[in-house]
Amino acid sequence: MSNANQAPKNGDISLSGKTLVFTGSLERFTRDEAKARAESLGAKVAGSVSKKTDYVVAGADAGSKLAKARELGVTVMTEDEWLALIEG
Repeated sequence: MSNANQAPKNGDISLSGKTLVFTGSLERFTRDEAKARAESLGAKVAGSVSKKTDYVVAGADAGSKLAKARELGVTVMTEDEWLALIEG
């Protein structure tokens, strides 16, 4: 699901001050678990995509939020890419 805006490589990320949106069905986390994990790393989790969104993590059946992220050029990653990023 990557687009022209690639996510940072492992170890290069600081989530402090970053805004994330989770969309679609997540397989490894509940939505609450994903939100708590992101917030524990310093990120803000939003419910909608805007030009201020840094990353969108798209699970299965992602819909309008994924389309909006692509329209705005927001970095989109799969759940697997998100896990690799935060787990290093």
